[in-house]
Amino acid sequence: MWLPFFSSWISVGVYVLFLFLVSSTLYNFFCAMFIGPGYVPHGWQPENVSDCRYLQYCTLCNGYKSPRAHHCRKCKRCVMKMDHHCPWINNCCGHHNHAKFTLFLISAVCGCILSSVLLFIGLYRAFRINWYFLYGDHQYIVYLTVYQLAFTVFSFGLALGVVLAVGGLFYVQMKQIIRNETSIENWIVIKAVSRPRTDDDVFIYPYNLGWWKNIKQVFWEPQGNGLTDWPVVQGCHPYTLTIEQIIQKEDKKARKKQYTIVQSYNGSWFPISKGFRTCLSPPCSDEYRIPLTVGDKVYVTRWRKRWLYGEKCSTNEAEDCDSKGWFPRCCAVEFTTTDGEVTKVSKKLS
Repeated sequence: MWLPFFSSWISVGVYVLFLFLVSSTLYNFFCAMFIGPGYVPHGWQPENVSDCRYLQYCTLCNGYKSPRAHHCRKCKRCVMKMDHHCPWINNCCGHHNHAKFTLFLISAVCGCILSSVLLFIGLYRAFRINWYFLYGDHQYIVYLTVYQLAFTVFSFGLALGVVLAVGGLFYVQMKQIIRNETSIENWIVIKAVSRPRTDDDVFIYPYNLGWWKNIKQVFWEPQGNGLTDWPVVQGCHPYTLTIEQIIQKEDKKARKKQYTIVQSYNGSWFPISKGFRTCLSPPCSDEYRIPLTVGDKVYVTRWRKRWLYGEKCSTNEAEDCDSKGWFPRCCAVEFTTTDGEVTKVSKKLS
């Protein structure tokens, strides 16, 4: 009503800019979805067999994980330079689609900023309709019915929400791109820096080549195969980060505690039968919840007040993909007993 398409060059520019941002958002969204992150081939191993000692072996893909690769339980593949699994694109954000995913975020944020500004000005002119009718230009008065007002306010709230939520995600992504880190690598670096070390053992993140080179590596000069040809900082080993991962895995195994399941758990995200406090304090994570039966043994590596995270001891390789996850703390006790004693404890607790 107040900015018709051919009313001025400004209106034409605004419409063209908005359509460009919409097109860019959709294009980059579908590219990120269908191009995919790139996957480590099944059964992959480095050309130099002796380098296998620096890498972790994935039993689900029957091959070694290349540097910067991690196994995604939802994609059921080892993803090259995995950042995270995004439910919006129903795919992982990784080596091949990291740039498209980031461009999708900035296009959506800029489009919603423009929408928020236009909608806010429209609402302002609608609420000040008397002033504009008396002193303004009568040709572009904004008059909204109750339904139009409700939809406009709703649209403004949605656009502003996208700016805040997706804008926060874009900020995180750009900060990681500038450092040449992924979300997973950021967590590895935090643990590497805080891990006890000798004075001459200083951890240096191997992929941070400087902010400009890091940005170019994602947007303009992506690496070839995404497996082993990652440039590293001078003085770093090509497998510096994978060696650190192996050390952290061993340290994690050393700190694990064995628990015995005394109450069955069906894997529900909100197990009402385990108490309302357990339902109201779930772990803030989309990680798997593992179903358990009485007598199962679980190696626990993470703790919350009412939840535990661990790996179920199982000899069946088919269950390996679903053997790690969260479960209620009330379902387990921290000791190993015979089957008869477990049954007695289970009956006592029930």
